[in-house]
Amino acid sequence: MEQTLERKYPVGIQTFERLIRENYLYIDKTDLVWRMTKESPFVFLSRPRRFGKSLLTTTLDSYFKGEKELFEGLKIMEVEKEWKQYPVIHLDLSSVKGKESAKELERALNLLISEGNKFGTVKEEVTPGEKLRGMIRRAYEQTGAQVAVIIDEYDAPLLEVLHEEERLPEYRRVMQEFYQPLKASEAMIRFCFITGITKFSQLSIFSTINNLTNISMDDRYAAICGITEQELAADMAPDIAMLAQKYECTPEEMHEKLKQMYDGYRFAKSSPDIYNPFSLLKCFNHKDISNYWFDSGTPTFLIRQMRHFRTDITTMERIEASSSAFDRPTEAMTTALPLLYQSGYLTIKDYEKEGNSFVLAIPNKEVRTGLTEGLIPTYTGLDSSAVQDGFAIKFWRALKRNDIDTAMEEMKAFLAGVPYVEGFQKKLEEVKNYEGFYEYTFYLIFNMLNVYARTQVKCKNGRIDFVVQMPDTTWVFELKVNGTAQEALEQINSKGYAIPYQTEGRRVVKVGVQFARDTMTVGEWVVE
Repeated sequence: MEQTLERKYPVGIQTFERLIRENYLYIDKTDLVWRMTKESPFVFLSRPRRFGKSLLTTTLDSYFKGEKELFEGLKIMEVEKEWKQYPVIHLDLSSVKGKESAKELERALNLLISEGNKFGTVKEEVTPGEKLRGMIRRAYEQTGAQVAVIIDEYDAPLLEVLHEEERLPEYRRVMQEFYQPLKASEAMIRFCFITGITKFSQLSIFSTINNLTNISMDDRYAAICGITEQELAADMAPDIAMLAQKYECTPEEMHEKLKQMYDGYRFAKSSPDIYNPFSLLKCFNHKDISNYWFDSGTPTFLIRQMRHFRTDITTMERIEASSSAFDRPTEAMTTALPLLYQSGYLTIKDYEKEGNSFVLAIPNKEVRTGLTEGLIPTYTGLDSSAVQDGFAIKFWRALKRNDIDTAMEEMKAFLAGVPYVEGFQKKLEEVKNYEGFYEYTFYLIFNMLNVYARTQVKCKNGRIDFVVQMPDTTWVFELKVNGTAQEALEQINSKGYAIPYQTEGRRVVKVGVQFARDTMTVGEWVVE
């Protein structure tokens, strides 16, 4: 008889009080919350969307209000002895994003402050900064206690206007004026917590706040959002067993499936692997392994930045970089790398102490699939679902049964229907001679199918255009636009591209592919 598990998963619930009172599953982070509030009065944390930032802010809200009963049985009870009450100003700036002008943004901020104001208003206070400063002062004077200021999604109003020369400076000016009172009111503030996705420099956004502590890459707080391997094993073993029963596998096998799908995030040098909490909880709630993080699609601001910087998506399987390259302020970006990391599309996979450098890569299967679906329209001009449901699955099935001729015929027909799009950032005449276009197409297709594929693979005598590894076969592709398929195959052989894979126990197949310049599709291919 199938077992049932009475468990309430907080899917879509971001309020700590409701989560506790209504007995939803809660992964206890309160010891980290307590430590964070004791170490610095001004704290900034960057984490990807849907990673538990809002739940963290509401936990802080309840803690500073002294709602001790909500924390009974949690780790914080072992260390917190005083339980003082403070007035709390809690603002969620996600509600003011998407405004068409700086004036509209200013009006929306004023309305947001008014809605959360319990301490009265003064008519002389007109701007958002003036209103915020007045609210902090009156809260302090009326209660006799310092104030806790919590700002969630601080960067939401700016993400949609990144690199817009006209609007961004004006929006930034409004936000500077809004945040300026935080430093000026320092003596009246017990704790200020600011969270968001991206990292804007203190100079451009937070103005005079020169004591803001950024814990985004602090080893001690690497697990403050998300679910660690240890937490999954300790708190969710029954959930794993229940899902394993549905999928007719062992709990150990199900654990591995979940790990491949939702794990893989690291936010510091010594960070444990972190599971995406939103996706993992949705998976248990729906009892189905699926791509949940991308329900609302890849953010448009990210796609725009990748196009703006002409991002080479084929490099995202492994990027070596210093922390200053991927954790730099948003307005100082010279590539999309910082935004890809801060948004959760790339994560830390390794840290090399000697060179003080990091290795970044796509975190897991869910991100790889979702990112690919978001990028296919940009790089091919086609609807991602049409690609996946039509061409891609046919191509994959043919390759799986080692039928390279059918696979390439499918590729030929597919590329013949790919229109030129601006997102490729090349004139049509240039694209006809650009092998990278076809590498991008191959890469996106295989990523969508969760097939391990790499482009421009370094080897002793050069770079292999494309390597695809399937359970029983490794495919080594060389692509030619200005050349023949036979020349491509000869290059594979003369440079020994296939040699590194001949000892792995898989069948190795070499494929030379020539693309026709006039039709922009596969012209011929030869196989060995």
